[in-house]
Amino acid sequence: MLPWKRVLRPLAALLLTAAVAVVPAATAAHASEAPHTGWNDYSCKPSAAHPRPVVLVHGTFGNSVDNWLALAPYLENRGYCVFSLDYGQLSGVPLFHGLGPIDKSAEQLSAYVDRVLAATGAAKADLVGHSQGGMMPRYYLKFLGGGAKVNALVGIAPDNHGTALNGLANLLPYFPGASDLLSKNTPGLADQIVGSAFLTKLNAGGDTVPGVHYTVIATKYDEVVTPYRSQFLSGSDVHNVLIQDRCSLDLSEHVLIGLTDRIAFHEVANALDPAHATATTCASVLS
Repeated sequence: MLPWKRVLRPLAALLLTAAVAVVPAATAAHASEAPHTGWNDYSCKPSAAHPRPVVLVHGTFGNSVDNWLALAPYLENRGYCVFSLDYGQLSGVPLFHGLGPIDKSAEQLSAYVDRVLAATGAAKADLVGHSQGGMMPRYYLKFLGGGAKVNALVGIAPDNHGTALNGLANLLPYFPGASDLLSKNTPGLADQIVGSAFLTKLNAGGDTVPGVHYTVIATKYDEVVTPYRSQFLSGSDVHNVLIQDRCSLDLSEHVLIGLTDRIAFHEVANALDPAHATATTCASVLS
C-alpha cells in the first residue's frame, strides 16, 4: 500500500466514526416522509407502506430505552410504528435487564408481541434485537408459537451460538456498576455461554423456522461475541451481513453497532422493507 494511503485510510475511518456520532437520529428530509405518532405509542396504526409494527429487543445489561435512543427514532421517522420492551429483570436490580433465564425472557417477549399486535391491529410484527436481543427471540419463534406472529427477525451482533464468559465481561465497562451483578445469580449470563443447555436446545434441529425472514448484521470488531462469524445463521431464508463488507471504514464494535451505527441501521431498514432496499455504503451514515 502506498504511504499516503496508509495515512488517509485511518483518517477516513476517524471521520466516519465522528460522523456516526454527530449525525442526528432524525433528519429533516426523513421527518417529512411520513407522519408518525411516536415510539411506544399504542395509538400508532401501521401504514400501508409499513404494515407491521417493529418491536425492539434490547441486549444484556440494557433496557427498553437506553438501547434504542438512536434506532427507535431512526425507524419512527421513516414511518414505522416502533415499540420496545424490558425483559429479563432481576428483583432489586433497576435499569440493567436481560439477566433472567432466557426462556422466561422469551415468554415476556411473547406476551409483549401479543399486546402490540392487539393494539395495532396488525397480523404480524417485525423484531429487531441487539446482542442477546437478537438471539432470544429465536426461542420465541421456535418454541412459543412466535413463528406465526413474526414476519422478520433482524439480529444486530446476536450471540446466536453463544459466547465465552470473558466476552460477556467485556460489556461491563459500558455499564457502570454492572460488574457487581456478576457475583449474583444471573442465569441470563449462564444461558449465553457456549455449550449451555439453553443454547443446545435452541440450536438443535436447525437455526430457523419456516416462514420467518432472518437477517444478521455483524462487525468484525466484535469483542463480545467471538468469533464474529458464530453470529451468522444457516437456513434457506437467512441474510448474513458483515458491516465492513458495506463500509470497510466502519469501526463499530459490539455495543456501538447496535447503539449508534447508522450504516448498520440502514441495513436494518433494508431488512424491514426489502422491496425498497437501497445499497448500503459508507455514505449511509448520512441517510
